[in-house]
Amino acid sequence: MKDKFYQYIQNLQDSITSKLEAVDEKARFKEDLWERPEGGGGRTRVIENGNVFEKGGVNISAVHGKLPETMQAYFGVKDANFFACGLSLVLHTKNPMVPTVHANWRYFEMYNQNGDLVDSWFGGGQDLTPYYLFEEDAVHFHKTCKTACDKHNSNFYSDFKKKCDTYFWNAHRNEARGIGGLFFDYCKTSEAMNMENWYNFVTEVGNSFLEAYVPIVEKRKNLPYTEAQRTWQEIRRGRYVEFNLVHDKGTLFGLKTNGRIESILMSLPPHVQWVYDHHPEKDSDEEKLINVLKQPKNWV
Repeated sequence: MKDKFYQYIQNLQDSITSKLEAVDEKARFKEDLWERPEGGGGRTRVIENGNVFEKGGVNISAVHGKLPETMQAYFGVKDANFFACGLSLVLHTKNPMVPTVHANWRYFEMYNQNGDLVDSWFGGGQDLTPYYLFEEDAVHFHKTCKTACDKHNSNFYSDFKKKCDTYFWNAHRNEARGIGGLFFDYCKTSEAMNMENWYNFVTEVGNSFLEAYVPIVEKRKNLPYTEAQRTWQEIRRGRYVEFNLVHDKGTLFGLKTNGRIESILMSLPPHVQWVYDHHPEKDSDEEKLINVLKQPKNWV
């Protein structure tokens, strides 16, 4: 399974980066191959200063070795080894009318001292973080997510949408990071789903990403915007940074497993503002977004 999924994310990285380059029409992804001293490595691809994408990364990695003590304590195991592979992407756009997007699809295995597989699971999801709310975009993104989920289980969309709303919640701000999407983790063998079933589901979601995001980008990338709207985008990006550094499990896992810092922090936008005690004007488009972020909404 690990070889099969790693091959899948390599191919998915190729298809996503080639499509995004076509959308941007200017910038190209710079590839960076790296190795992890403790075992494994990855292929980082970063795009910067494009027509559409100000900064973004579509990264894959496959790492293995002894599970760090902090993670052994977290999983309640001793002397365990692990293998983890996944694709993680974040795209920050220049135009504030185009939302930031994040997605991740991953697979994890854990072994005992004898090298026997003792546990394995899939995780991942995709979520949208707009700066200005176009409800039709939110509906499109969520409909695409639901279509992918419904092919496998009629409850998956509602379950994983709720988990996304719960996970991408900036508790210290009492607001969502964005308008959500899907989030799933610890997808293990059960009576209803074996690992092959989970593989089919996770790859279905991965394959839906471009359909979920690219039409939104194409629709909004040439819209006019003001300097004030750009400032608002940078203020909201600050909340994105706060979530990733304070709450995000993937970021924390990477830091605790001696992950590659440049790849881990690739998710951070290049231009951000923190304005003291900032509040949008009453009844403004900016306030409209904040009101939605205070209470997760059902889009489909």
